[in-house]
Amino acid sequence: MVAAVIVAAGIGVRMQAPLRKQYLSLAGLPILARTLLIFDGCDLVDHIYLVIPKDDFDFCRKKIISQVKVNRDIDLVSGGARRQDSVYNGLQKIDPNCSIVVIHDGVRPFVKHDQLIATIKGARKFGACILGVPAYDTLKQVDACDNIVHTLQRGTIWLAQTPQTFRCDLIKKAHKKAREEGYRGTDDASLVERLGEPVKMIRGSRGNIKITHKEDLEIAQCLLASELFQTV
Repeated sequence: MVAAVIVAAGIGVRMQAPLRKQYLSLAGLPILARTLLIFDGCDLVDHIYLVIPKDDFDFCRKKIISQVKVNRDIDLVSGGARRQDSVYNGLQKIDPNCSIVVIHDGVRPFVKHDQLIATIKGARKFGACILGVPAYDTLKQVDACDNIVHTLQRGTIWLAQTPQTFRCDLIKKAHKKAREEGYRGTDDASLVERLGEPVKMIRGSRGNIKITHKEDLEIAQCLLASELFQTV
C-alpha cells in the first residue's frame, strides 16, 4: 500500500495574502486542489493524508476538496507547529499496512505523474529517494555580514524538491529519532540521512516549483499557461 502525506499546514506569512498560500487561486482553482488532483490521478497511490491547520477542516472540505472530483480517500490531519511536526502527525495516521510513504508539499502543484511514479518505484528499490535538480547558478557561502567566504563546487550540488518517498518503517524511524533528539531538519530526507541510510536522488524538473512568495504565484500562472507544464 502506498500512502501520500501532503503537507499544507503552513501559515503563509511570506506570501502576505489574505488567505493561506495553499488556498490561493491559480487560474480559477486553489493551489492545493491542483496538487490533490495530481496524486488522485496516480494509480500507484492508494490513500491521501492531507495535513492542514486544525481550524481549517471545514473550510478545506467545502472550499478545496469539494472543488475537485477525487477517487481516493482523503483523511484530514491536524498540522503541527513546524513542517517536520506536521509530517510526523501525518505519519502517525497512516494505515499500518502501508509500505511506502510519499511526502509532498501542498504548494508544489506542478510535479509530473511520471516523476511521482519514479519516486515510488525508487523507494521500493532503494528504500528512500527524492526529486531534485542540479544547481545551475554559482553558489556562494557567506558570513554573518554577507561577505563571501567560499565558492561551492556546484557540480555535486542538487536542489531538493518533493515528492520525497520512503519505506514506511524507515521514515517513521527517522522521524522518531529526530523528535527524541530534538533535531530539526529542513526536509525529510535529512532525517533519513542521519540514520546513515542512503537516499537516492532522482532528477526532477525546474518547473516543480514551491509557491511561497508572490513572485512564485506569478511564475506559476505562466507555467500553467504553458502546455509544457499543464497538469490539469
